[in-house]
Amino acid sequence: MPRHTTRLRQLLNDPKILVAPGAYDGTGARLVEQLGFQAFYLSGFETAASILGQPDVGYLSHTQMVERVTAMADVVDLPLIADADTGFGNPLNVRRAVIAYERAGAAAMHIEDQTFPKRCGHMLGREVVPVHEMVQKIKAAVDARQDPDFVIIARTDARTAHGLDEAIDRGAAYHEAGADMLFIESPESEEEMRRICEAFRGTVPLLSNQVEGGRTPTPGVGVLQDMGYAPIFPVGTAFAAAKGMRDYLEVLATAGDTRGALGNLILFEEFTALIGLGEHTELERRYQSEQ
Repeated sequence: MPRHTTRLRQLLNDPKILVAPGAYDGTGARLVEQLGFQAFYLSGFETAASILGQPDVGYLSHTQMVERVTAMADVVDLPLIADADTGFGNPLNVRRAVIAYERAGAAAMHIEDQTFPKRCGHMLGREVVPVHEMVQKIKAAVDARQDPDFVIIARTDARTAHGLDEAIDRGAAYHEAGADMLFIESPESEEEMRRICEAFRGTVPLLSNQVEGGRTPTPGVGVLQDMGYAPIFPVGTAFAAAKGMRDYLEVLATAGDTRGALGNLILFEEFTALIGLGEHTELERRYQSEQ
């Protein structure tokens, strides 16, 4: 089998659209694999929410993200695209992040051009660093990678505060600096999404951030393929899990038992099968001492 990095590049070059759902823990990663997706995505937003119970406003450290990348990459045989926020500092910090993410098993990572503290790309209040600062970060990222197939994704958050033309110009500069893929964050209409694709069609792959209830339209996979995007659905799994947990807890709080929630649950045997108990049972049998 080719390396995950090589597989991701092959998937990005395939005419068929690559859809990468978000997963923030090993159970979610297993579900993504079980349902036939070819890659998955680890977001800072979901990681901050799951580890810290805090919003995505720059609280996560390099170490926390690398630990989560390591755990996620280890549990399923799928290429992992990972969020690296602003690269956790200056170009030297970006170099360190690339080395760490690559060693941890990611197939791709993206860095963004926000000032620090950064914010989720669908929140207001984001500002961006000068273009030349981000260009140096991208050059540092490209220089640091050991596997030439490791995918460096450059994200710009310029659209919200500075307009679409500025965001497209930044994307072009970041591609020229060596980025393998561009992430023009939070266009606000399908017309804007198509303008981005027209600007880069045939030049560099484009990622679309599909956030339910966010600033960007979510027109569906068919429309996104027609436009020319590879979409991530980064946070919907966290939204779905939170809704499911709240519904379960409301039944327990109001009824005093959970029988009314059973129809919406994966129950014990199915859940333990999902997280690989059968594989571990077979390993125990294999290594049992002979009597």
